[in-house]
Amino acid sequence: MALTVDGQLWNWGANSNYELGRGDKIGGWKPRPVPSLENVKIIQLASGGYHSLALTDDGKVLSWGHGGQGQLGHGSIQNQKIPAVVEALAHENIIYISCGGSSSAAVTDNGKLYMWGNANDSQLGIPGLPPVQSCPVEVNFLMEDDGLGPHKVLSVAIGASHAMCLALRESS
Repeated sequence: MALTVDGQLWNWGANSNYELGRGDKIGGWKPRPVPSLENVKIIQLASGGYHSLALTDDGKVLSWGHGGQGQLGHGSIQNQKIPAVVEALAHENIIYISCGGSSSAAVTDNGKLYMWGNANDSQLGIPGLPPVQSCPVEVNFLMEDDGLGPHKVLSVAIGASHAMCLALRESS
């Protein structure tokens, strides 16, 4: 995937799980724009194993592609042929997105972290989740318990079965 200076998404490659978001399964080497995003300004992209995320200039998260582990955040395990808003995050102003093999994450402007998707190896950071978490859930770390005060998450990175985040401790 590539992002132009004016916020347009172009992509190329394999597309067997709708990971290019064009509504079909036609892939190829030649970069093409995503038709449904023609009038949407994208400011960040993230690619997972067979799914993709985009962040719009108004803080909305879009997802598409393979949804078998809930990694699209639409409350199901269905594939998504074209980019669709992750409605569970529509009330938040998202400033950063990330995805791994089959998990996804978003960070809000006030430092909250949301994650969803494959929870099989505890990579979503919440004990007791089912193996598939198809809706975003807020991750509340136990950092406050160490006596050093609250924190804000700045960014997050996700691998195949693990995640890490950069957090800033707030002064009290």
